[in-house]
Amino acid sequence: MTTPRLEIKNLTQAYGDRHVVDDVSLSVMPGQVTCLLGPSGCGKSSTLRAIAGVDQQSSGEIYLDGELISGQGTHVLPEKRSIGMMFQDFALFPHLSVAKNVAYGLGRKSQTTRDRVAALLDKVDMRRYIDAFPHELSGGEQQRVALARALAPKPRAMLMDEPFSGLDNRLRDEIRDHTLSVLKQEDTAVLLVTHEPDEAMRMADEIALMRNGKIVQQGAPYNVYNAPIDKDAAGFFSDINVITGVVQEGLIATPFGPFFAPAAKEGAKVDVIIRPQHLKIEFDRAGRGPNPTSEQGTGARGVVERARFMGNESLVEFRMDFDGSILKATVPSVFLPKVGTAMWLLIRRDRCFVFPR
Repeated sequence: MTTPRLEIKNLTQAYGDRHVVDDVSLSVMPGQVTCLLGPSGCGKSSTLRAIAGVDQQSSGEIYLDGELISGQGTHVLPEKRSIGMMFQDFALFPHLSVAKNVAYGLGRKSQTTRDRVAALLDKVDMRRYIDAFPHELSGGEQQRVALARALAPKPRAMLMDEPFSGLDNRLRDEIRDHTLSVLKQEDTAVLLVTHEPDEAMRMADEIALMRNGKIVQQGAPYNVYNAPIDKDAAGFFSDINVITGVVQEGLIATPFGPFFAPAAKEGAKVDVIIRPQHLKIEFDRAGRGPNPTSEQGTGARGVVERARFMGNESLVEFRMDFDGSILKATVPSVFLPKVGTAMWLLIRRDRCFVFPR
């Protein structure tokens, strides 16, 4: 069995009674990108600081290629860990040229190795700027230089704390994809912090979803998105519609007919979660609506409250006849029905989730 490049076990960081990181365990293989995803203040950056050695954890162990580097009385200094770091602000030295910024990552004994610096800059397509200064570069170019400097000491793992959030949308995808391509070529294990679900889905081989200092769900992006552990996990990745009901004889009454809730107790409140893209709009000019016994399930009638064009899709809000609740549906391209128009909605039951309230 292959040894993880980076592994943390039962990592805890406490300040008094407050646990900012609470019993976190994860592993990252060589060439793998794992995203720590969660809202601000959930413990993502604190986890990175402990792994880097900037802070010493309260308990737990950190391993690099199977070797203990922190925990059980061991604490390897940050500069001895063979772990690189990239930040949002790039942290380039403004008074040093690009060459000297990259050479700084090689250590004092190697600051004159211009060939090695040039090779690193070739990897990030920045060799032509070898004698430029940071203020002469764009944000994307500075980020590439920061990557070359981080790669200079040949780190076995790379920690990245929202390194692309300072770039404009036009550049972000290009720089992000190129950066990860270079790191994978180097067989570097990457642990990246972000609060952007779209970024995590695009970049990660594995996502670790954090909340209140804990990892609440971990897995491939497809699995984390399509099998959320609870309502908050589902809502973190996209807008959701929430239909609340009470379990009666194992069923929940909804505008779309009854739902099974076999794990819920009689009389318990539960939430049925459906994403807007999984609501299908059916317009029947005769007002009859979909056939209740069709393969698509029971239709529910709603009246358009609002319709907005969002660029790639349209968002339509309906007030449902069933209980007066508001449900949102997204439709590809332009679809802007008039306010007050009655329409019928269907749902994909295989894309619905039922959670205790």
